[in-house]
Amino acid sequence: MTERRTQRARDPQARRSALAVASMEVIAEAGVGRTTHRAVAARAGLPLGATTYYFPTLDDLIAAGLRHAADQLRTDLDEWAQRLADAPDMPAELTTLTEEYLADRQQVRIEYELCVAAARDAALRPIAETWMDGLPDILAPSVGAAAARDICALLDGIILRALVTETDLDATGLTAAIRRLIP
Repeated sequence: MTERRTQRARDPQARRSALAVASMEVIAEAGVGRTTHRAVAARAGLPLGATTYYFPTLDDLIAAGLRHAADQLRTDLDEWAQRLADAPDMPAELTTLTEEYLADRQQVRIEYELCVAAARDAALRPIAETWMDGLPDILAPSVGAAAARDICALLDGIILRALVTETDLDATGLTAAIRRLIP
């Protein structure tokens, strides 16, 4: 019992973060309307009291999860932007980034679940739009707005197909397709 209290006092930020991550996972799977303190606590592997201690209301807990997801998406987009800017071969680097993204299929499923949930729940749309607008914004200066939009549509389709069919990415084919879309 003393160990648990010591851990809580020592690393409250880790618990907040774990609850925010768990909140997004539950939201992605069940939707905002079916997200509860109990479900988030169970997903995080923390006692129910931890959720209400750090996030007194369900709205606070959901907001923390949404902030965490938006921050993570911005961080990921910043990394993609840097790597693409430094790449001698943008289509090949974009393919590599897509392969790396698909390596964590569980996380990709959660993010796609979140996009589907955003179609039903306006509160989730800003997170989905961060990704849907962010990558085209990164690509547009190099390839133009129309090609950036088309490349992103291609990536969305390729990623969704890989998820549904549980297949690996055809890196050579994807790189060639991206090259065909660049004017």
